[in-house]
Amino acid sequence: MPSRRRFLESVPLLPLVGSFTPASAALAAQGRSGRRDYFRELGVRPFINAAGTYTAMTASLMPAEVMEAINYASRQFVMLDELHDRVGQRIATLLHCEAAMVTAGAASAMTLGTAAVLTGTDRQKIVDLPDLTGMKSEVIIQKSHRFGYEHAVRNCGVRLVEVETREELERAINEKTAMMLFYNNNNRAGRIQDEEFAELGKKHSIPTFNDAAADVPPVENLWKYTQMGFDLVAFSGGKGIRGPQSAGLLLGRKGLIEAARLNAPPNGNTVGRGMKVNKEEMLAMLVAVELFLEKDHARENREFESRAELIRSSAAAVPGAKAEVFVPEVANHVPHVRVSWDGADERTATAAVDAMRAGEPSIAIRSEGNALVIGVWMMRPGEEKIVARRLRQVLEKKA
Repeated sequence: MPSRRRFLESVPLLPLVGSFTPASAALAAQGRSGRRDYFRELGVRPFINAAGTYTAMTASLMPAEVMEAINYASRQFVMLDELHDRVGQRIATLLHCEAAMVTAGAASAMTLGTAAVLTGTDRQKIVDLPDLTGMKSEVIIQKSHRFGYEHAVRNCGVRLVEVETREELERAINEKTAMMLFYNNNNRAGRIQDEEFAELGKKHSIPTFNDAAADVPPVENLWKYTQMGFDLVAFSGGKGIRGPQSAGLLLGRKGLIEAARLNAPPNGNTVGRGMKVNKEEMLAMLVAVELFLEKDHARENREFESRAELIRSSAAAVPGAKAEVFVPEVANHVPHVRVSWDGADERTATAAVDAMRAGEPSIAIRSEGNALVIGVWMMRPGEEKIVARRLRQVLEKKA
């Protein structure tokens, strides 16, 4: 990160240090283009994203058409509920489901979907959450599906009941059972897989909810799980779909989406009141979905494969290094590169990640145990060459 002294020296038009102000910092950050460089002004260092669609790394970059929708919406007033209705109807048609709504991310979709199951359209129950007096209070989940985002469900006051087998699940169902929760990323880890899980929900008249936040591509997943029989499905809007990072999708049965809407803004005194989605995000999410459906996914995947192979071959050329291209089975289902080297361990892998981030330009990758993992799909065209070169330099020092 540039020092304050270097920052000052780089801008001869700045006033004396004693009169340095936020306004003068903004002037300095404009540079020759006359446009403000906000990140430089704030001392925030951008990087090449060679990791993936992680929230902490601000997920994905929005296409120009999505930004145009944001700017369009920012210049006019509309009634929020009316826009919610129309956008939800359009998305539901596009994704072949009964109903849909734009949410404040996938975690918001999980909270609102759970609230919908608990309250229905009962206004008093909506106000009472998370006090479940007079409501069902248990959500069944496979033990292997416990995950780091389940607080979004527990926000509604429910208790998670763990099961492992079909028989245990059926025995766990009782008068308190409100919902059955499924974590799509762990489908193969559980003994009850997706189709059977949805079927069991139908058999016992228990709503099923599938968290598939990061599970597009493939594009077909956007309707696969609702058509499979899941009553609710959540997706992140700012990952593979490349909508706003703070947006998501809740898809499912019409009655449940209607109830979720009542638990969401602009309605006040609800568990979802803080999960506001503005008009810009709603419209942007619709455009992002449209673009994602129209995209030539086969062509894009060939581009990802080409990037991955370039990075793999560059890393593998370093003596002692090993590199392979792989595709995760479910979440982030696109080509990645895994790199390790003789003598590598968790500490040295972490050091390599830090070295990539600290270099010029800054590059974000991640580590898994003693290996480095490079995700190619959030790179802009040409950045794979920079990543390949820098990675090789770091490996030559480590291997």
